[in-house]
Amino acid sequence: MSAIPGVALGVAQAGIKTAGKDDLLLVSLSPDTRTAARFTRNAFRAAPVDIAAAHVLATQGEPRYLLVNTGNANAGTGEPGWSAAMACCDAVATHMGVPVQTVLPFSTGVIGEPLPSDLIVTALAEAAGDLSEDNWDRAAGAILTTDTRSKLRSVEVELGGQQCRITGIAKGAGMICPDLATMLAFVATDVALEQKLLESLLASAADASFNRITVDGDTSTNDAVTLSATGRSGVVVEADSPECREFSEALTTLMIALAQDVVRDGEGASKFVEIHVTGGETQQAADKVARTIAHSPLVKTALFASDPNWGRILAAIGRAGLSEFDTRAVTIHINGVLIAEKGARAASYTEVQGQEAMDPTDLVVEVALSRGDEQAVIWTTDLSYDYVKINAEYRT
Repeated sequence: MSAIPGVALGVAQAGIKTAGKDDLLLVSLSPDTRTAARFTRNAFRAAPVDIAAAHVLATQGEPRYLLVNTGNANAGTGEPGWSAAMACCDAVATHMGVPVQTVLPFSTGVIGEPLPSDLIVTALAEAAGDLSEDNWDRAAGAILTTDTRSKLRSVEVELGGQQCRITGIAKGAGMICPDLATMLAFVATDVALEQKLLESLLASAADASFNRITVDGDTSTNDAVTLSATGRSGVVVEADSPECREFSEALTTLMIALAQDVVRDGEGASKFVEIHVTGGETQQAADKVARTIAHSPLVKTALFASDPNWGRILAAIGRAGLSEFDTRAVTIHINGVLIAEKGARAASYTEVQGQEAMDPTDLVVEVALSRGDEQAVIWTTDLSYDYVKINAEYRT
């Protein structure tokens, strides 16, 4: 894991999630660091999301601290929730000697419960005392909720003859169907980027990664992703330059890896599934078909059972709402095995083949619509007994 000069991380045990567990993260960004952020579009988005979005604008993309708590989402908490989040920002500002608008708050956990801001304020000194550029591993663990493992990635890319770094962490296992972001993800780099370019690169990478995943079709009230550029490498990336293209590719690669880590750790998941739809008349049409398949409970339970029930995939395609849709032009492959063509089971298909195709942990479902040249990819999971158990017992 490559440290990013100018980014220090400190962890504390505030007692919000479980006594004796890391549940508070403070991230310090060096002066002149630029930060872009993307947030959930859920209409009931949490108080810290509204505050973080306002503070990014107020600082023109130059916040100094990120404050992340787990165990409580501070969503659906009304005016008291907003006041609690601001109290946490005020405490960071006072303790670190910075303006309050330079603090971005993030929360994840149970919705509808009052945020115990007093616990966070009390634990701030511990988090501040723990600040270190080499603390990415512990930070990745501190932001988890129902996750079973940390998600952290790091890549190096050569730009203008110099090695530059990108490092990121993410959390998420359930309520995964991001819109413009992910559950929570924090990415940093040591290159220098102008603010509009930084925002554009983040939006593009998020669309190719976190916006391509779904576990259960539910978009969280707290989704957020940030990208911070410290400029400490001395490398300045300009728009439309070869270095910009190389950086964008490296950033997207890292964010795809983090997004897929989230899917692989999906609540109760036993399968990692790529839905690849080709031959769409438009990209939006291909995307709609892919998401309809990925969100289908019947498809997902068949995946869990390793049951090659291709009829459920066919039915999902059929209800995706494509106009003037010729079902006879559709073909379906699962892990390379031709399952259906011309609107029916392929003549060459056998149940033995189908079963063998469904047995692996990693599956690729390929759907060819034969309507055009556009395509879409979605990464998802199966739907297991454990998913139901985890979410049925989440608050008990």
